[in-house]
Amino acid sequence: MRLALVIRHVACEDLGNLAQVLQQRDLVVRYVEAGIDDLGQLNPLAPEVLIVLGGPIGAYQEQHYPFVTDELRLLERRLASDLPTLGICLGAQLMARALGAKVYAGPRKEIGWSPLHLSEAGRRSCLAPLAKRQAAVLHWHGDTFDLPVGATHLASTPVYDNQAFVWGTRGLALQCHAEVTARDLERWFISHAHELDHTPGLSVGQLRQDTQCYAPRLQVRAACCWQTWLHEVIEP
Repeated sequence: MRLALVIRHVACEDLGNLAQVLQQRDLVVRYVEAGIDDLGQLNPLAPEVLIVLGGPIGAYQEQHYPFVTDELRLLERRLASDLPTLGICLGAQLMARALGAKVYAGPRKEIGWSPLHLSEAGRRSCLAPLAKRQAAVLHWHGDTFDLPVGATHLASTPVYDNQAFVWGTRGLALQCHAEVTARDLERWFISHAHELDHTPGLSVGQLRQDTQCYAPRLQVRAACCWQTWLHEVIEP
């Protein structure tokens, strides 16, 4: 059995459109729930693929959320072994911190649909489909990170310089959410209602309208990204 181990921090932020791609690669998905399951007991070298998803906490808040310490240790060992590892949003921030980079609050929250600006390396990477005409991805974060020493920068936005990086040959970190689907985002609007209500200039109505416009295109392009990445990092 080839296992894709997925660390989930909140129920609504799951694999989304990535789940089907993993299944097509004959990977068995197993979720572990941060804060409930004992992350310290996981073998970081055992899964074929490790995926760390997003969540509304900070990668630097281990005093409030002790499991963060176990998560960082797991990522340190995993990344040191250059095994297939994907971090999304909080997952990307945890990867950056595990690699010795600083994670901290950004200048303002970045929530909504907008394009990614790919670096030259990004345009040659699995993220290339996300830069096609009329492409947009979902951003939903208020923290950022410094680029880890030795990492390759892949993408930015006008507000946040570091949106994606690769580490070694098999580590990929994405600050943005390429995994979301229009249907799943309805759960986000409920779960993160307080944040939406207290972020100036945001409305659920506009987010829903933008989601209906951009999510179908993203699903197709993200599938190409995931398929390319998996092809590059795991054996057939």
